[in-house]
Amino acid sequence: MTIHFAVGSPQTDLSTADIRAALQQTFAERGLPDRTLLLPPDYSRLPSRAGEITSLCYELLGDRISDIMPALGTHKPMTPAQIEDMFRGVPPELIREHKWRDEVVTLGEVPASFVREVTEGIYDKPWPAQVNQLVRDGGHDLIFSIGQVVPHEVIGMANYNKNVFVGTGGAAGINESHFLSAAYGMERTMGQARTPLREILNYAQDHFCQDLPLLYALTVIEQSIDDGRLITRGLYIGDEHDVFYQAAELAHTVNFNHLERPPQHIVAYLDPSEFHSTWLGNKAIYRTRKAIASGGRLTVLAPAVQQFGEDAEIDRLIRKYGYRTTPETLRSFAAEADLAANPSAAAHLMHGSSENRFEIVYAAGGLRRDEIESVGYRYAEIDPLLQQYPIERLKDGWNVDRDGSEFYFVRNPALGLWAADLNG
Repeated sequence: MTIHFAVGSPQTDLSTADIRAALQQTFAERGLPDRTLLLPPDYSRLPSRAGEITSLCYELLGDRISDIMPALGTHKPMTPAQIEDMFRGVPPELIREHKWRDEVVTLGEVPASFVREVTEGIYDKPWPAQVNQLVRDGGHDLIFSIGQVVPHEVIGMANYNKNVFVGTGGAAGINESHFLSAAYGMERTMGQARTPLREILNYAQDHFCQDLPLLYALTVIEQSIDDGRLITRGLYIGDEHDVFYQAAELAHTVNFNHLERPPQHIVAYLDPSEFHSTWLGNKAIYRTRKAIASGGRLTVLAPAVQQFGEDAEIDRLIRKYGYRTTPETLRSFAAEADLAANPSAAAHLMHGSSENRFEIVYAAGGLRRDEIESVGYRYAEIDPLLQQYPIERLKDGWNVDRDGSEFYFVRNPALGLWAADLNG
């Protein structure tokens, strides 16, 4: 078990040349692979610099890369335009689509006794460790998982082996992972490195992946509050758990925003190039839910959001059941076969709820009033709100609204976690 590169601090600013040198050092220490599988995230994680790292790997390894599989999880496949933009200079014929409902294999099961222990008795089922069959059967001598460590609603801190077991996982593993984490509690999970689901994935890696040549490259990214520039504060490359925990410690420092008081109004923006569904766009809710004052309001500016789920079945379930309170969703989950068959959808519905604690105004450019209101949100037209909240002139953090009231602006909710003392 080795850490090849570990550089990071709140003052670090890694350049492309720095990252290239880190990769060169890694390949020199490990030896050049003959057949490599790269596992970067998809376009929804564009700010991670994983696309650039993928391109640098191709620059350094060339034909030694045989397959590149974006770790889609349940997301829609990347379009040719997204592939070209994210993986610049990489031949598109190297890209493989992960099909999460098919083409997966089960490496083993994490015992129910272990799951019960780490979830404090809340969940009592074995967890299937599933991966795309290419991960197990592709004959690679290097499987290089690339991504960003950042606060996350399901696992506490995103990436590392989540990129393997969820990003290339199957329906059963993804469903159970999301649901057990939601049952444990999102507020208890977000921003934490050691969570029940992380312990479960670590168990799966330790017990079922001994023959898989896994290596991880993990970035930590901070967005400058002065000019919006994305700054790479850390890069960690290795094949042991500590490579993740080092990255997570830095991410907690630079991506966790503890506000001096809970805002009565938060305005969150969903970049049109990244967010086309509430399945992804509800990061605006997940990541700010711990900050908004009770009785307050969250306004989501979502000019390109045009659907709820990333596939037809999940979209149908969201439309049918809506973003209700956790008790309501759990009752539906217990009573309705279609929702019970898709636990990750039930988890998503719980994550996307305000629990009736604050109001959610959703201005989605591609969804009608009746669609938005049917799932439990308040509708608003996007164009007037973009005029009221001109993105290019707002500063991250506190701003003054037209009526003189304060609001807090979040330019990219995917890049952090916001919290405040709601009892103060």
